[in-house]
Amino acid sequence: MAEPILINGRFLTQPLSGVQRYAREIVRALDRLPHAGLRYRLMVPSGADPLPLDRIQTFRLSGPGGHLWEQVRLADATHSHRLLSLCGAGPVGHSRQLVVIHDAAVFRRPDLFRPRYALAHRILDRRLAKRARLATVSRFSQGELAAVLNLAPDAIAVAPNSADHLRNIPPDTHILRALDLLERRYFVAVGNLTPNKNLAVAARALIRLPDPDLRLVFVGARLTGVVSAAPTPDDPRVILAGRRTDPEVAALLRGAAGLIFPSLYEGFGIPPLEAMVQGCPVIASDIPATREVCADAALYFDPTDDAALADRMGTLLKGPNPARIETGLRRADLYSWSRSAAILAALLDSTWS
Repeated sequence: MAEPILINGRFLTQPLSGVQRYAREIVRALDRLPHAGLRYRLMVPSGADPLPLDRIQTFRLSGPGGHLWEQVRLADATHSHRLLSLCGAGPVGHSRQLVVIHDAAVFRRPDLFRPRYALAHRILDRRLAKRARLATVSRFSQGELAAVLNLAPDAIAVAPNSADHLRNIPPDTHILRALDLLERRYFVAVGNLTPNKNLAVAARALIRLPDPDLRLVFVGARLTGVVSAAPTPDDPRVILAGRRTDPEVAALLRGAAGLIFPSLYEGFGIPPLEAMVQGCPVIASDIPATREVCADAALYFDPTDDAALADRMGTLLKGPNPARIETGLRRADLYSWSRSAAILAALLDSTWS
């Protein structure tokens, strides 16, 4: 058996968003592969959240956290091994590393980030592009990253996101009572409260729908270390539900008139697929990544046009479209954490055989 492949577990110290979801689910999928206990080891900083795994062992590396842990402590412990970094960062000097960079937002939309964060990650991405093998989550991001990092597109592999984590889980319907939604029509928007998620356009669209019993539920936390917090909508019909468990999210999606996904820029976008596996209609911003992921399984709107969004919401309030829901279920079936994990595993083996 070849030397074990080490996995950068810094993501287990970070708040959960789409990038950290990707890392958790890919590692879980790798854990299900034959001989995973011999092939992989998860390296984590002190204070990392636990990630229950059946085969892959977790090893704690003491020392300072954050980028310093990654660039110094992890780099020293992994220099003679292959390394898998799943969250867009990794030791810049590591020569046998596969790094998944999820999008080119720090290059294309630096206005959505704190200036120092955007600058640091542009520098980091450029340095990783010179030493590491890169992967990303969509064809759109593949083209974007190739352009900004001066690489050929086929030098960047594609291993997409999935919504399999929300399949076949029992919904926790207590959340509907807790948020006073049992007898109401409502829409859901899933995403942390950051400017990129553009939740303000959904609040403005709600104003155009006069039903006093209609609700708009925002599921997500405030992440202020990377971006400035988005303003809180001033409308009593908007419910700020905070971060919720997967069973609670499943229940909210199953009961919703639709999911609203109004992002300004994405490399992929997991919530539309999460909605589709729960049979929830999707209204998505008309941007390249969502078109790639959702195809004809969603209704689209210009993310700056609240009137257009209100029109799509009105369409869904008239009743579900069974054909579109079925199309969404088939669309979600195209994406699998296991298949993406297999792509990354094969890439690690073929690049450094």
